[in-house]
Amino acid sequence: MIKEKRAFTVSGYAMLVVLLALQLLTIAMLVWSLKAQQFGAAAGCGVAIFIVAFCWHGLFMVAPNQGKILQLFGKYVGTEHTTGLRWTNPLIFKRTPISLRVRNFESGKLKVNDANGNPVEIATVVVWRVVDSAEAYFEVDDYESFVTIQSEAALRNVANEYPYDNHSDEAISLRGDPVSIAEKIRDQVQERLGRAGIQVIEARISHLAYAPEIAQAMLRKQQAGAVLAARKLIVQGAVEMVTDAISTLADSHQLELDEERKANMVNNLMVVICGEQQAQPVINSGSLY
Repeated sequence: MIKEKRAFTVSGYAMLVVLLALQLLTIAMLVWSLKAQQFGAAAGCGVAIFIVAFCWHGLFMVAPNQGKILQLFGKYVGTEHTTGLRWTNPLIFKRTPISLRVRNFESGKLKVNDANGNPVEIATVVVWRVVDSAEAYFEVDDYESFVTIQSEAALRNVANEYPYDNHSDEAISLRGDPVSIAEKIRDQVQERLGRAGIQVIEARISHLAYAPEIAQAMLRKQQAGAVLAARKLIVQGAVEMVTDAISTLADSHQLELDEERKANMVNNLMVVICGEQQAQPVINSGSLY
């Protein structure tokens, strides 16, 4: 693999002064040689002027958070990251700029099956940057397209490994554990993009929903689960209230109830507490026996 290395360059501002001085000096010598009718010296001055003029081609600019990939006759000779005016070998004609800025990519809504086989729609946002310009430029054909395809492939893989939702507190789900899922997406994307000299800074889910064809059925399922959980909580509370009521009657009021009266009392209290409609009082004027 081609790894990034530092290119040989010098300050362009210093070379600007040197080249300007040499250019003026060679022109002055050419004029003096022609006036003195020293045509051999004039020819040498003409060659010197051409060489100095060609050296001007070695100047180039580097913007902030940008690199310049230098190639000499097709061979990679290094990357320059120093901001400002730089000068290098004028024979290096190819100086390709590459951005080192932080960029983000948002995938489209992908339809995939979760771990339970339910079709879901999912999308992600990946924040990334180039950290090795040589790998990004030479190891893959188009590193931006590579980021797009590999990010979507990693997202599909993660979505297939976990269910959309899970009522167990120990299991990881796409909807219930966004932080853990985001870390797993980032790790998988980084593993795929590491060969292209790209660092993944962050990856998170930007859209998550059931596919339209099962959305209504899954909504009813979630509502049923919520109703069941609420009913369970109500029944648990009712049992505790009935137990406290019977214990209070027996301990504080010295009221002993036989098993039949206890069962009847428990039945009435459970109906009053757990019923959705308001209970109607019934006055018993006689004895149960």
